[in-house]
Amino acid sequence: MSVLEQLKQFTTIVADSGDFESIAQYKPQDATTNPSLILAAAQKPQYAHLIEDAIKYAQSKDISDEEKLELATDKLLVNFGAEILKIVPGRVSTEVDARLSFNKEATIAKALSLIKLYADNGVDKDRVLIKIASTWEGIQAAHVLETEHQIHCNLTLLFGFAQAVACAEAGITLISPFVGRILDWYKKSTGENYSATSDPGVVSVTNIYNYYKKFGYNTIVMGASFRNTGEIEELAGCDFLTISPNLLGDLQKDEKKLERKLSPEIAQACDLEKVSFFKDEKAFRWEMNQDAMATEKLSEGIRNFAKDGVKLENLLKEKLAL
Repeated sequence: MSVLEQLKQFTTIVADSGDFESIAQYKPQDATTNPSLILAAAQKPQYAHLIEDAIKYAQSKDISDEEKLELATDKLLVNFGAEILKIVPGRVSTEVDARLSFNKEATIAKALSLIKLYADNGVDKDRVLIKIASTWEGIQAAHVLETEHQIHCNLTLLFGFAQAVACAEAGITLISPFVGRILDWYKKSTGENYSATSDPGVVSVTNIYNYYKKFGYNTIVMGASFRNTGEIEELAGCDFLTISPNLLGDLQKDEKKLERKLSPEIAQACDLEKVSFFKDEKAFRWEMNQDAMATEKLSEGIRNFAKDGVKLENLLKEKLAL
């Protein structure tokens, strides 16, 4: 039995890709997308029809050029998501524009707009996770979406413990702690090389998982952004893991015995102290300020997703002839 097959026995596998062929090959439960993945996929000729459909949809509306561009972008994200849902049995994550990361009301409005586009495409909202950056404003917006609109959210760009705790307290469906990007920061900061077991990203997700299970939170922990299969193997047993196609391929080729590393039973035995951040903005911001890695990687991630979001818009702008 391959490592991937063994992993599927106690962890839900999610494909981190916008490429349909890759997703179909590894038979994951769910799929996640982001502006960078959609940008890469949108430039492949086999997906041109999804772009054309988004362009026609936006051009059919009697709205300003700026609104057409925004609508075409949203429609393209939904088109990709709807196609992915024909392949995976579970849910797809679709990201809110990263430029809205510090605007609670605009994030809520964008999420509702995306869900309506999905509904118009015949996709039930229960099959969609709205992906939002784990800023203070993002977490507050997701709480409103979850509690008032029953819209499931995936809080992304999660690097710090305060973000994870606030998300759990807010009743968020799922969080995506970024394992590999945490490792990147520590390697650059310390100059050290880390083993799979000492990997700071692995340690972070392990701590979050144990905290959630110890204190009975239902929020799903989905490790993301992996640099190697060692990180994935050390998190065997985590609720969900979202993995790129190349690493899924490596796991499928490997047939060594995989040991489960995370479980609710292990978590219960951990000596942990309960803390709170969701209703205390000052405490949340202070805790983030004290964690240089989390602060820097969150800001960098938002900037990079925003940059790729603009590139995607420019690609559509040419086709809209604006």
